Order: sequence, then C-alpha cells, then structure tokens
Amino acid sequence: MRHTKGNIQSIEVVRIGDIDVELNRRAIKNIHLSVLPPNGKVRLSIPNDTSEQKVRLAIVNKFAWIKKQKADFVGQERQSIREMVNGECHYLWGNKYRLKLVDAKGKYSVTAKGNGNLVLAVSENTSADNKLKLVNRFYRNEIQRLLKKLVPQWEKKLGVSASSLNIRKMKTKWGSCNVQGKRIWLNLELAKKPPECIEFILVHELVHLLERHHNERFRSIMDKHMPNWRERRNLLNSLPLAYEDWSY
Repeated sequence: MRHTKGNIQSIEVVRIGDIDVELNRRAIKNIHLSVLPPNGKVRLSIPNDTSEQKVRLAIVNKFAWIKKQKADFVGQERQSIREMVNGECHYLWGNKYRLKLVDAKGKYSVTAKGNGNLVLAVSENTSADNKLKLVNRFYRNEIQRLLKKLVPQWEKKLGVSASSLNIRKMKTKWGSCNVQGKRIWLNLELAKKPPECIEFILVHELVHLLERHHNERFRSIMDKHMPNWRERRNLLNSLPLAYEDWSY
C-alpha cells in the first residue's frame, strides 16, 4: 500500500480482487468512484473517516461496472503520435481530415476544407511542435466560436451563469467545474469530437452550478433538459482517445 499525506488529502492504493484502487481521502461528504482514461485507472474519492469495510463494499457493488469501463478503455482506438506531416489524419467535430502542408504566403494559418483537407500554411522549416501549436490554437478558436452560441442558450435554459469558461488540455477529464467560483473548464480535445459531445459536457458542468454531486437530483436535471445525455456520453466515450500516453 502506498500512502501520500499532506494537509489536503491522503492517497492510498489497495488491491480488491484483481483491481488496484487508488483511495483519495478528502474533506468531502460522499464517496465518488471514477475509472480514468487512458488505461482504466480506478480512483475512489472518500471522506477522511471512511472505514475499510465501506471502501470494499463500494468497490464490490460496482465491480461489474468497473470491469466493463476498464475493458472499454483497453479496446478503445487511439491515435498515433502526431508527426504533423502531409496526409496525417486529424479530427475536427467528429470528421476526419488529412493534413495538407502548404507554403505560407504571409501569416501562418489553419483551414478546414470541404474536400476533407486540413490545410496548414507554414514555412518549410517550421518544427512539428510549432505546427501542433498552430493546430491546437485552431481547435481553441473553433470551440470558442461554438460556445458563443451554446453558452447563452444553456445558461438561460438552466437559469445559471458561469463567471468564466476556459479551454485547456486536461489529462483525466472532459470538463470540470469550480462550483464556489462558478468557473468552468472544457478539454481542448473536445474540438475533435462531434458537436453534440461538447454540448453534453458544457451542460453537465453548468448543471453542477445547480447540484454539486452526481446524485439523483443531478441526473433528473440532466434528464429534464437533455433527455439524450446518456447517448451523448456513450458516443464521446466510444470515440478515439488522444495520442498522448496520459499519466496522472
């Protein structure tokens, strides 16, 4: 068993059956179970005073679900490492594009063409890393363009207002919400998925401003305002993961 202690939390790793479970003891009221990408790491966030018996019961009761989630991650398609060369496959809003490099006649740019090409205009000596930064900036702009339409609609529909909504690359979550500060973050990778996926994540995080926990009230709000949210979630989880070998 591994222990990491500090002022905020204590982390332990226990083995239950044939599954290693990371226990994250925190100053919280409820138990939260997660199976994390890309390899199905199991994390159980628990109140500081949770007994070993309650921990084992929480895992055993969800054993079949955990096994399925881990198997789904193992079998999920992954993109290869991006080399940023001609003909390489990239995704935008669920559609596959082939990268086409052209000489820049002025400012560097990225353009998604109707013929299935993602045209990257750069100089010949641009590094792969800088090409990727340009594409990621393009993804960020695409998300921001869509959010300008979606955020006002959903804030009005739900009767909530986020103080800020930011986009960043995240390793273990599609989105997150700081309920107290009303700050929401969305994963940059969502630009590669169909638009209904990012809309689901946006609504999911906005609903947290009404209900902090993933409880029955949370699910009932989701059911009321987005009846097909489970189908959207399943679609998101079935699509190729990013090429990164995520560690966390």
